[in-house]
Order: sequence, then structure tokens, then C-alpha cells
Amino acid sequence: MTTDLVAASWDRIDAWLRVHAPRTFDSLGAPAAEAEIRAAEADLGLVFPADLVASLRRHDGAAEGTEAFRLPTGDRLLGVREIVAATEFLRTAAADLDEESAEFYWLPGYVQFGSYGVTADGLTVDCRPGDSLGAIGRFFDETGTDFGRADSLGGYLEGVADQLERGPVAGAVTFNGRLIWEWAATGRPDWGDAGDPLPTAAADLAPLEWPAGPTEALRPGPLFGLEELGALIASTSREQVTVAAWRQMRRLAVETGLAKYPEVAAALDAGGRGESVALAQDEPLGLRLRGVIAAAGAQRDSYREWAAQALVVTVCGSPYAALAKSATIRGRLNPDWREELHSDLGGPPLPPVPDDRFWATLGNPAIDTGYYEGLFTASGDGVEGGAG
Repeated sequence: MTTDLVAASWDRIDAWLRVHAPRTFDSLGAPAAEAEIRAAEADLGLVFPADLVASLRRHDGAAEGTEAFRLPTGDRLLGVREIVAATEFLRTAAADLDEESAEFYWLPGYVQFGSYGVTADGLTVDCRPGDSLGAIGRFFDETGTDFGRADSLGGYLEGVADQLERGPVAGAVTFNGRLIWEWAATGRPDWGDAGDPLPTAAADLAPLEWPAGPTEALRPGPLFGLEELGALIASTSREQVTVAAWRQMRRLAVETGLAKYPEVAAALDAGGRGESVALAQDEPLGLRLRGVIAAAGAQRDSYREWAAQALVVTVCGSPYAALAKSATIRGRLNPDWREELHSDLGGPPLPPVPDDRFWATLGNPAIDTGYYEGLFTASGDGVEGGAG
């Protein structure tokens, strides 16, 4: 029976989370009450498939927040009352559609049990009696609902358990006690040779784009995607951030093949020793980077192009901007990038994922937090202290 598969799959999921992502495990709800499940069915005028009921009897969704248990689609597992609210919202959205359009968008027999949160997108189960009963699909706000992800919730959850147990190669990355679904890009075939001649100053190459100067404060936006590591960067001294920026740049240069060029290797060595690095449009390092950027465009290799541009920022820009840029690119290439970035920053205790109050109270002149300070001033909430 597929309900047995639901139970077995949750056993595997729970066991894996307890060991590898305990904060995410703690977000999972207690079993839903039988009366609440039946009330939800009555509210929606449906009978839930047995697999959905079995899953709710194990976990009544997952609490919101950074630690929330999310399925590989990025959808947070919804509890009983959230299922009702999400499903009623989508019914309302589809109410004005003609019958033909509604068939592809949302039907009254569908129930949403996972939500992306930022949009109305989310995982869906078909509750209509017949051959499609229990099938798993996904609703997309712009295109409607498609199926084919699994024949049952038990089968879907079994696939989730398989992915977790396979770890990062299947997208199951963990950091700071929580599960993050993230897939590294497939490596591109290497190209270029360390002995390739430098372009000449007269070559028809686009000039390098110079970043903001090293004294210009960085707005927090580039740090947002780094979550708690972004908060750590913002509250770390300029000296330590500079060290970390060069370490991350070296990792990125190795991962993209940029480090094989002697001009780049020399710059990485000098920066790693804390020495200044000269960069001009028509001098060796500048010519090499201009040539790499042009060749990367021809090779459709965005990662090496971005790495070359990141080196320009590392040499010429704020170390905070440079570290954010390199780390963000590495986030697409290496599932271990968070652990390595944390190590490069000295491995101190991690702060929580930052909120507006964090930015408003930061107090680091290298980070432009005026907008957030203004939010709290305008609300009368006040801003005290700072991260230093």
C-alpha cells in the first residue's frame, strides 16, 4: 500500500534530517489531529487521498522560517489549515476563467500541499476520484498546473528520501544545521592554455569595467543571498574580509580554470601575501583578463567570464564587494562553498540570517545601511547599538 510507503519514506527523511539537518527537522510539525483533517476535507468539499492523510498524520506541515523543511522544488510543506487557505486562494484565482482555461490552470479537485511562498506556486495533489487520484503535480502562477512528478505522495516522498541519502550530488546540501536544496552547475570542458600569448594593447578588446572605489560603502543587496554568511561578512573587520576575499578568489579561479594563466596566478599569490596588485588596461594582467573575457564569450563560458570580472573587483574594489561577488559565483559551482567561505572568514560562530533590524543596527561604515536605519527611524522604533 502507498500509505505504507508514506510512513517508510518519512522514517527515512526524519532519520536523515535528525543527523544532518537538525534545525530543519525541528521545523516539522507534530501529527495533525484527525478531526482537523476531516474538517479541512469538509471545508474544501473533498476527500483527501489516503497518502496525503498519512503524511499529515506524521507531520502537520513545517514552520515558516529559514530552517523550514522544503521539498526539492523549494516548496515548504504545508499544514492542514494552510492547505485549506492555499487551495481556496487558487480556487478564487481560477473562478473567473472559462472552463477550457481553468482545466489547465486550477480545478476544484486539486489541493496544494507545498508552497513556494514568494509566489502562489506549489506542489499539488489531485483529489478527483478516478485514475488520476493521488497524482502529484505542481502549480505555476503563470502557466497553471502540470502533473507527472509522481503517481502518489508516497512515491514522491520516497524520491525525496532517495535524494537526501545521496547528499549533495542529488541537491541535498546542509549548512549550519539546516537543509538547503542546491545543485552545482555541470563543469564546462576546459579551454585555453597557460601558454596562450597575451593579446596586444592594440587588439580590439572591450576594456575592463572598473568597480566602485575601495572606500565606497557597499549596499547590503549583494550579501542577501549569502544569508547568515552575509551577516558574518558585514560584521567582520575589513582586514579579515580582505584575507577571505583573496582566498575565495583563489578558489574561484581554480574552479573556473582562470588560475592557470601566469598573470592571474601571480596576482593571486601577491594578494594572498597581502601585497598590492597592479591592474591597468594595457598591462599584462589587464590584457590577460580582457582576452579571457572575450574568449569566454565565444566559448559561452559565463563562469570564467564572471571569475575574471571578480578578480577586477578583488584588485580594485571594496573587499566586501569582492568577497560577496566571488562567493555568489562559487555558490553555483561548488556545494561546499558555504563551509569554505565560513572557514576563510576564520570560522567564528554564525549569526542568524539577517533581518532589517540587523542591517539598521550594523554600524559598519563599509556597509551602506542608511535605508534600513531610515526604516526604523521613520517607524519610531529606534536604532540602538550596532554590530561594530
